Amino acid sequence: MKRFILLFSALGLLASVLTAQIAPNVVRQKVAGLDVLIYRTGVKDIVTLKGSLPAGDSFAVDGNVAVPTLCGLLLDQGTTKQDKYAVAEKLESVGATLSFGTGLHLVEVNAKCLAQDLPLVIGLIAEQLRFPALSAEEFEKAKTQYAGSIQRSLESTDYRAEDAFSRAIYPAGHANRPASPEEMLAAIASATLDQVKAFHAKHYGPAQFTLVLVGDVEATAARGEIAQAFAGWTGGVTLPATGPVGTTDTANTVDVFMPDKTSVSIVLGQASGLRYSDPDSVPLRAATSILGSDFTSRLVAQVRDTEGLTYGIYSQLDNDSFGEGDWRIAATFSPELLNQGLESTQRHLREWHSAGVTANELAQRKTNMVGRFKVSLATTDGLAGSLIKSVERGVGPEWLDLYPEKVKALTPERVNSVIKQHLDPDKMILIKAGTIPGAVGK
Repeated sequence: MKRFILLFSALGLLASVLTAQIAPNVVRQKVAGLDVLIYRTGVKDIVTLKGSLPAGDSFAVDGNVAVPTLCGLLLDQGTTKQDKYAVAEKLESVGATLSFGTGLHLVEVNAKCLAQDLPLVIGLIAEQLRFPALSAEEFEKAKTQYAGSIQRSLESTDYRAEDAFSRAIYPAGHANRPASPEEMLAAIASATLDQVKAFHAKHYGPAQFTLVLVGDVEATAARGEIAQAFAGWTGGVTLPATGPVGTTDTANTVDVFMPDKTSVSIVLGQASGLRYSDPDSVPLRAATSILGSDFTSRLVAQVRDTEGLTYGIYSQLDNDSFGEGDWRIAATFSPELLNQGLESTQRHLREWHSAGVTANELAQRKTNMVGRFKVSLATTDGLAGSLIKSVERGVGPEWLDLYPEKVKALTPERVNSVIKQHLDPDKMILIKAGTIPGAVGK
């Protein structure tokens, strides 16, 4: 019976997002310095919470790029008021979940609970963000854990290709440029607990903290709980303006040789010159989706299904939430089929770039994009995620209502002109990572 109740609740939310405007029903207000967005849905008893604040790796201080992530790893390792076991027991006793994650730009908060347990979860979010224990014992464990995760990643051809591509695209000092694995491992080894404490004191605060609540949540009561939990919290930082990336004048190839691998991962692309909020972003996204986003896209249908050259291939725009991002094709080939796979991929890329997309392709893709977007809003997780992304990207909750209309308004002429304006196959960077035929290790 419970499964049917959840199913009907989900269907009720889906029906509401398909027929109603979202932005007018978002209650947005500053509470204790936080930017709080609340959306009450027809789903009973469940509340999803998502939050973010600028304290990612790009905010590293004292020259140690590992400190932000090490700080994030300590958030759920106990507070100055209770140890991690007590926190875990409180969450488990009510079936709630709460986790933190650190990326290049943001620390993210993800939680889900029953509506009756919302005060508990809000209180724990505030306590763990504001008063982490930051103990020496857990700090040493975090260093070992973080270094181990990087060492494991070094064995992944996908990771090595994506890492090399990002550092080839973004110049030194750019917020989207990650530290190399070697730099990060050295930084982890030299990081001190005092650095982590100083970072937390400076970067954790309400200055640009966004908190979204979606589900069976009453706005007035939720704001009261937030105000109480975060009362007196000050400080924090805001996201700085991100400068243009620039483009390369000529094509370039970088080989990352990894011995004894059964596959070679490639990334081919360039700086897009676009932020997510730019007018050309939606048409280029539509064009990119036609080229390589799913089973009906050109690259998948041709390079993978018809020619049988790849395990997987896709194209996408990326890293454009806070500044100009990049455009890329990513694929995986066996070493024996690498050259043939690259030739096919680049041939289809050039055909797409020169001839553009057809009216029929665009019509089908528009229906697909609008449908997928609306379905993504049909759960509390999906809707909360879309709301917080709209704030982070600077487009606001109104975007959730505007996006389908912008997609529907696209024309082949508009889409094809944007492809040529922002992309040039002759100036793209190609990264290959794996056991590359003819290459040798350094």
